Amino acid sequence: MTDENLALLAVGAAQEILEEYLEPRPRTNERLILDRLVEILEQPSLIIAVGRMQRDHRLTDD
Repeated sequence: MTDENLALLAVGAAQEILEEYLEPRPRTNERLILDRLVEILEQPSLIIAVGRMQRDHRLTDD
């Protein structure tokens, strides 16, 4: 899987969680939602992929 694909999957999953959170209903599970977002966005493979993408972006901007 490419870095871009990994990042897109993570962003899509995070968006689904946020959409669920934004549904009009009582909110008593903020911590659970935050934990789910952290689980997705703090995956070591995602952190590495985003780091490579940022580095590559900086290299092409020079």
